Amino acid sequence: MKQLFKITMLTSVVFSTGHVFADSFSFDRPGTGFGTGITPVGRLAWEQSLPSASYTKASIANDQQQSVSLQEDMVFRTGLTKDMELQLGWAGPTWLKTTQNGKKTTVNGSGDMSVGLKKAVDLHDDRMTMALLGQVVIATGNQEFSNHDNIYAVSSSVQYAQDDILTTGITMRYEMQNSDWAVTAVPTLSYKLSKKWSGYSEFVYRKQESEHIQTSVATGVIYALNNRMQFDASIGAGLSGDVPDYKGGFGVSFLF
Repeated sequence: MKQLFKITMLTSVVFSTGHVFADSFSFDRPGTGFGTGITPVGRLAWEQSLPSASYTKASIANDQQQSVSLQEDMVFRTGLTKDMELQLGWAGPTWLKTTQNGKKTTVNGSGDMSVGLKKAVDLHDDRMTMALLGQVVIATGNQEFSNHDNIYAVSSSVQYAQDDILTTGITMRYEMQNSDWAVTAVPTLSYKLSKKWSGYSEFVYRKQESEHIQTSVATGVIYALNNRMQFDASIGAGLSGDVPDYKGGFGVSFLF
């Protein structure tokens, strides 16, 4: 009942935004933030990593430890109304190799699942769009790849088209896990390179209660094969000791 109440409260926040509109559809891959587009009613969007990878090199008790991981996360989105969509996500199968003092350890398993509702917000502006996302990350993954406790989050995304080439935006995410709060801010730049090619750059700032500030940067390119399929590639680097030193990967998205 307690979890149901929290989910209901998140859903109420997303729904209580007054009159809304349906923005033109766009995939949310790649990047940490999300776009303001809504999947059309009766259509299904599948966004899949192929996979994503991360590399960490840290010093633990004067010992050098290196970790390499591969993860095939995915998100399914489907339109419920012209301005609202349902999202189902899975952190996917994950492979992790850790090397410390010459000893190698390899584990694999699957990550957590998530469910969310995304709703477009009408700002009555030709250039600015906005969407809200209520989400629950359910701790269903294996021990090594799970958050261990459910995460309840509310996020917002605002995008502003400076012109036909450049769009600026910011995603704000507020999380609660076992009464501990975390906030993440993701300012982004999206730019059109040609008819089929585009790119993005982002800065990620995250502060979790009782933890150090985490920051990272990332950039990537997107190739739109057509209106229903795109490929992407991205690379990023952590700027603080509590995040992976390097991360990147490839992805593909389909609209059925």
